[in-house]
Amino acid sequence: MNGNIRVGNLFGIPFYVNPSWFFVLGLVTLSYGGQLALFPQLTGIMPWILGFVAALLLFASVVAHELGHSFVAIAQGIKVKSISLFLFGGLASLEKESDTPLQAFSVAIAGPLVSLFLFGLFTILGNSLTLSPPLEAVIYLLASINLILGLFNLIPGLPLDGGNILKALVWKITGNPNKGIIFASRVGQFFGWLAIIIGGLSILGISQFGSFWTLLIGFFLLQNAGFSAQSARVNETLSQYTAQDAVIPNSPIVSDQLTLREFVNDYIIGQNKWTQFLVTNEFGQLLGTIAVDELKKIPTSNWTEIKVSEVIQSSEKTETIPAKQSLLEVVKLLEQKNVQQLTVVGENGIVIGLLEKASVINFLQQQAQAKAA
Repeated sequence: MNGNIRVGNLFGIPFYVNPSWFFVLGLVTLSYGGQLALFPQLTGIMPWILGFVAALLLFASVVAHELGHSFVAIAQGIKVKSISLFLFGGLASLEKESDTPLQAFSVAIAGPLVSLFLFGLFTILGNSLTLSPPLEAVIYLLASINLILGLFNLIPGLPLDGGNILKALVWKITGNPNKGIIFASRVGQFFGWLAIIIGGLSILGISQFGSFWTLLIGFFLLQNAGFSAQSARVNETLSQYTAQDAVIPNSPIVSDQLTLREFVNDYIIGQNKWTQFLVTNEFGQLLGTIAVDELKKIPTSNWTEIKVSEVIQSSEKTETIPAKQSLLEVVKLLEQKNVQQLTVVGENGIVIGLLEKASVINFLQQQAQAKAA
């Protein structure tokens, strides 16, 4: 999974860490351990041990943030494929998007609300408990980090939570989720460039605000916002067409009344393109399929006497879709069911042809070329 290491499950959700996370864990441990070493109560390696514990608690706060998203998504019937920790924080990977703008808003806002709740909780603990200075420092560190995590993620640009909130609002206003993604992605790209400029000026010594990390975060925002916008544009294009538009030309469809000899002469000899054909009745309705390899079991001397209808296989395992179904829904179906082909059926069950990923890509390329011409 993109080089990530699976370390277990959280509430039934696969939990991964990226190798970059270990670098940040060590960096935070060394950095904060050095600060804790200033406390006279801590001697020997104790500052570094407490720094390591603090680093783990910081990442635990990130996990809690992602669990906030996950639990709301699960409540909506959406499967959470994984939670991953990486260089810039965490990511909850969802099986699909929410069905409504309000549900999408709920998933997006849940993470920052958890972080702000933890900020309040740690602040109250720090103010109400009598702790040693080092432990008090750790408590206030956790409070401040959760405050930063909550507020930073509310920046209204993808891929941050604030971007998903903005996407949901635009979706609600326009009725189009893809327009929400494109708009929020553009805002995310703006903040990405802003962070890059601020970080760059800091590195050059022109400004005291920002750092090298600001620059990296800027590149992260810019890249991921660009991916989101590109994906949304593709989805917008797909939603404008139907399954019928992307049917493979000259799909392998044969009549059940053909003899095997006619079938072989007309559709197999000299072509070698298809290994399986859809079989239809006189009305063009699907009866089943016939595999070329099955012909090897029948003596050629009998091919003129046996009809295709006598050797067809059941159509129960053949995935069919309506001709008017959105091409966007079709692509999602191909991914979800992990199938190579779908049979497109029109009115009265008449078979129109086959559709596969390659035919969708070819269709989109043809449309792009036609618009460019």
